[in-house]
Amino acid sequence: MKKIVCTRWFILIMLGIGLSSPISGQLLVPEKTELYRDDVVPRIDVLIGQESLDFILDPANRESNELFEATFIFSNDVVNDTVENVGFRLRGNTSRSADKKSFKIDINEFMPGRKFYGVTKINLNGQHNDPTSARAKICADLADQIGIPSLRTNHVELYINGNYYGLYTNTEHIDQNYAKKRFGNKNGNLYKCLFPADLAYKGDSPNNYKEVVSGRRNYDLKSNEYADDYSDLANFIRVLNLTSDADLPCELENVFNVDLYLKTIIFDILTGNWDGPIYNKNNFYLYHNQFTSQFEYIPYDLDNTLGIDWLSRDWGNRDIYAWSRTGEDRPIYTRLMANQEYRDRFSFYMQEILLDIYNEAELYPYLDDIRDKLLEFIEDDTFYKLDYGFSSEDFLNGFEFPLGFFQTDYGIKEFIQTRLIAAFNQLEFNDIHPVITNVTYNHPNEDEDLIINAQVIDNGTIEDVFFINHITAESVRMHDDGAHNDGEANDGVYGIEQPAFQLGSNDINFSIKASDNLGKEASYPRCGGIEFKIEEVELKLAINEFMASNEASVQDELEEYDDWIEIFNYGTRPIFLGDKFLSDNPDNEDKWAMPHYTIQGGEYLIIWADDDRNQGEFHTNFKLQKSGEYIGIFDNDETVIDDLKYNEQDTDISRGRIPNGTGNYIFMAPTPGASNIGVSATESEVALQL
Repeated sequence: MKKIVCTRWFILIMLGIGLSSPISGQLLVPEKTELYRDDVVPRIDVLIGQESLDFILDPANRESNELFEATFIFSNDVVNDTVENVGFRLRGNTSRSADKKSFKIDINEFMPGRKFYGVTKINLNGQHNDPTSARAKICADLADQIGIPSLRTNHVELYINGNYYGLYTNTEHIDQNYAKKRFGNKNGNLYKCLFPADLAYKGDSPNNYKEVVSGRRNYDLKSNEYADDYSDLANFIRVLNLTSDADLPCELENVFNVDLYLKTIIFDILTGNWDGPIYNKNNFYLYHNQFTSQFEYIPYDLDNTLGIDWLSRDWGNRDIYAWSRTGEDRPIYTRLMANQEYRDRFSFYMQEILLDIYNEAELYPYLDDIRDKLLEFIEDDTFYKLDYGFSSEDFLNGFEFPLGFFQTDYGIKEFIQTRLIAAFNQLEFNDIHPVITNVTYNHPNEDEDLIINAQVIDNGTIEDVFFINHITAESVRMHDDGAHNDGEANDGVYGIEQPAFQLGSNDINFSIKASDNLGKEASYPRCGGIEFKIEEVELKLAINEFMASNEASVQDELEEYDDWIEIFNYGTRPIFLGDKFLSDNPDNEDKWAMPHYTIQGGEYLIIWADDDRNQGEFHTNFKLQKSGEYIGIFDNDETVIDDLKYNEQDTDISRGRIPNGTGNYIFMAPTPGASNIGVSATESEVALQL
């Protein structure tokens, strides 16, 4: 698809190259890698024992999620990679009953910590309802164009034990790795939301949102499962449903990325995605972004789109301002459409997308390219024909016209043309407030510059954009060519760069304010400010003491003698541990996510290395080996904060640093949770350093 760049709003600001401090607040776009290249149709081979395959394909086992060992081979015109001992099973809902199944490949099921081109799971979808086998891929590319979270997707040909199983879409799996690639962090709660996930208020108790339907939760927590804490979701749903109309923008934008979701509503309408939350209360993810504290909405399962319909509704002509199911709660849509400012911004974005992306001139050549590329694979795909009797002629005509099947109300091009005309005719046009979006900022240390960039858009002219320092009450005009004064003027990107030591305080609280030629104003955040602290130059976190053979020395809270590690903050400022990791394997940096706990300056914290997370949040998923191994603390970018390798240890004897935090390790009587200073150690003990 031709890349459209709308200088008024469709810019993904890619900043931070060469900076030592992280960038917060931007939607990242990961590279496709060889796994998701779409200029070719790669081949995937799965080699699996016949008994295992027979079990998987037996209709009696269609609901089973049991994974069987297999060999995975991926090849295209550049690579030919083989991965042994992967997991293989069926996946999906209705596709489990279809003749053309969908499959999941789990790279790390039998070898934890392993990834293939950065992913741990591969989803192969048969697209058995879609005569073009292309709608999910088209939607993924449209999401990229519109600038909302998408799934990397391409077409592959699948062979199982040498037999051709047909053309499949290879669709990115949504997990913590996905979150890290899109939002720069992966430690927030990730919820998979399935029918009947209507986001209706069920009370303040987080447990009310753990309701089980059809053997799984409507809001199924896919990360931080041990904590099983739904308080963030319960708060979001409470704000969405119960906040007054007047207070809704302030309150909702604190907990939800409203601006990005307005574009996602447009995406759902223009693709006819009725199987999401707005109509069918189904098929979406929510991720609690730890950089912004906002929930991010991620669309999911996009095959029933672009004219595929099972509900006898005309999605091509449906009113864009009344798109939800009537008579039922759909607050994620109705509350936003009831707010005039959001409604006007929705209309503005809709017009921009129709003019620049969603139209015949841009999409039809792209659709023709997909059709021509896939035809030869469809012609050889015997499974393609089984469920509905699809033919190669249906494949070709399905891009153009409705077909004689229940679900094929529109051909793809016909749907696009109908939806385009109807949306233009339904649009309401009003002047909008300035929109401050794509805000990016770093967390500098004392020796760095604070760098902020923002996209500011309007249907008129932007007059002024200011950085507001709420600590010092100072206002500084932002440049219209970016923070470094080397961008393109009048492109809507405003920035500021200022040495951190000149900000007047180590506490940062800032906002951005914009005004247009009609006197309308906007602030980001809408209420309050963005708060953080200037980082000290060094993160003073250390493995201060450990014991790898504890038989009768130190007991945990359950009176068990487990291995333990003492973490020490030898600095003066608090350090949040919830975005950091502890591991006994230098090649598996994120093996155990540390608890959502802030360790104060001078504080000692005991972590029990007992491979029993059921005992509490301070119990790891690994043990220490008496014979010797590795311990490491890793930051959220997987860089080492502190690590060590040790040799064989004596029972009930610890090793600790003297001086605390920075000194050499010596054998010593254990002092868990307390200073090592004053512990006697001979020169010979000091010599036994790691």
